[in-house]
Amino acid sequence: MRALWLAATLIAAPAAAQTVASPDGRLVVTLGTNADDQPTYALAVAGRPVITPSPLGLEFEQYAKLANGLRTTGVAPSQGEDRYTLRAGKVAAVAERYNQIIVHLAEPGGTHRRLDLILRAYDGGIALRYGVPQQPGLTTLRIANELTQFAFAGDYACTGLNLGSFGTSHEGEYDPVRAAAIRPHNLYELPLVCDTGNAGPSIAIAEAAVEHWPVMYLTGTETGALGVAAKLTRRPDDPAIAVRLDVGAGIVSPWRVVMVADTAGKLIEHTLLTSLNPPPQGDFAWVRPGKTAWDWWSGPLLAGVTPAGSNAATERAFIDFAASLKLPYMMIDDGWYANSGTGPLVLPGADPTRPIPAIDLPGLVRYARARDVGLILWINWQLLDRDMEGVLAAVEKFGAKGIKVDFMNRDDQAMVDFYHRLAAATARHHLLLDLHGATHPWGMTRTWPNFITQEGVLGAEYNKWTKRITARHNITLAYTRMLAGPLDYTPGGYRNATPASFRIAVNGPQTQTTRAAELAKYVVFESPLQSVADTPDAYRGQPGLDFLAEVPASWDETRFVQGTLGELIVLARRKGDRWYLGAMTDAGQTIAVPLTFLGKGRYRVRTWQDGATAADLATGGGTVDATSTLPLALHASGGGVAILTPVR
Repeated sequence: MRALWLAATLIAAPAAAQTVASPDGRLVVTLGTNADDQPTYALAVAGRPVITPSPLGLEFEQYAKLANGLRTTGVAPSQGEDRYTLRAGKVAAVAERYNQIIVHLAEPGGTHRRLDLILRAYDGGIALRYGVPQQPGLTTLRIANELTQFAFAGDYACTGLNLGSFGTSHEGEYDPVRAAAIRPHNLYELPLVCDTGNAGPSIAIAEAAVEHWPVMYLTGTETGALGVAAKLTRRPDDPAIAVRLDVGAGIVSPWRVVMVADTAGKLIEHTLLTSLNPPPQGDFAWVRPGKTAWDWWSGPLLAGVTPAGSNAATERAFIDFAASLKLPYMMIDDGWYANSGTGPLVLPGADPTRPIPAIDLPGLVRYARARDVGLILWINWQLLDRDMEGVLAAVEKFGAKGIKVDFMNRDDQAMVDFYHRLAAATARHHLLLDLHGATHPWGMTRTWPNFITQEGVLGAEYNKWTKRITARHNITLAYTRMLAGPLDYTPGGYRNATPASFRIAVNGPQTQTTRAAELAKYVVFESPLQSVADTPDAYRGQPGLDFLAEVPASWDETRFVQGTLGELIVLARRKGDRWYLGAMTDAGQTIAVPLTFLGKGRYRVRTWQDGATAADLATGGGTVDATSTLPLALHASGGGVAILTPVR
């Protein structure tokens, strides 16, 4: 009888306030209700309100909701630790603790529909998600949107990418915007990074573990209140809704994440998004991070081959170049298979199981294998959607090591399902996966380590037809887009100009940044499959190849050293006992880089930094320890790199 009385009391009571704190006690989340009897959450950092009470809930068709009037039926607190290794990424091992509560809610009348709110607090941020448990009379969900909001305690200075529409390649500039200027018709890409002001923390709003769900955008609130609201991509086949799911034994939404750090730069060190994704199933020891040569970006341009393009002579030259720098991969882009065409359109008869005769793919695979180079093949996504197993079986039989899949340009529920199907299928066929024309990452690389990088970034390809790839843009990417995960930016342009002398060229493209800044991208930008994008002709006999050959593409440790969003970035990354340092600036300056991250002992340092012109490098060396500072003289739109090796 007492149990029946308790259950009746709980379901009749309003959703009581619940709190959960991070393990270090600095972050405190409070779950409560607002004046409309709708669930809310709020976040305080060191006692300071950062996210004020913000609505939660699900919205169905015709504005029906599962939100208002819910009653608490139970609360389940727990603790846990995400402890795992990453095959490729910005760190090799992760161990971070969290505290969690699950608040079970139900409607007091009608069909008594139930909803769970699941909330975790880490030292570096918080994450919340919805759960819809198995329940009588509820078999299918048709969700139009989430009611999730992120209410700000002030007019935060934010930086974000306003895509403005669904169904894009997620390529654009992350621009400054005050919270008060974000409108309901805006569609901001994740992550959105905000400085809370007055010496308060920086935050980044992101998402993790997106599966059976579309990606989330952020818009202004309909009421005009400071903050942002969730907006889900609608289904192309059913535009009234965003999510259609069978409830079955229960479903959960993606995690909605607020990353927290003292500065925007320290957010780069976070691993929350991979921690919030499921662990891998199976053996991924075969996954080999590394750099790749690439035949497309330069034009291609290649001395002695007429015409350079989709033919065996061109590809052999790029394979030879990869072998000369000990790059493990060479990427063959569009044009290698029958009727591949160009761009997003799929021509009649397009068939990636039939290489064109001029390519001689079996011969190229043998040629590359003899030089310890693996081939990665470009494929239009629609051909994989039509016959995924047939195409991947053929690619595996060819002996290729991976695929680059392009032109999805969508982020709805069906496309997210395609991502998961493709990651699982390429894993079965022991193929690396690189997605272009893609949305932002959400930590899925933990679950599928073969899903090694993705685009979803305004990268170096735009140097071929615009002046949009500026030093400020590049630096901003490190503080914004890169927080979500690896970015296939495709650095390595070796025709370096100043912004004033830069000229647009589709063949033989230039960069508006110095050669040292191009080298710095290999340290600053995270991508376990990192392109060396230019033609072998551009690199032949040029300085800096020793750094390009040596710099890793995956890391054991990452440290933010110094910088300001949009102006300067200095990152240090460790592989084994060596540290690699990369700096990029928007304005000419000499900086003194503290080396406290080195720990004990002395290190030999080699430096490559800006020389007399944009295309020159000045090299140096010496011995340093953790008490030293490293001077770097940086040009406008410039940079510098260093390798620090312990003295034995």
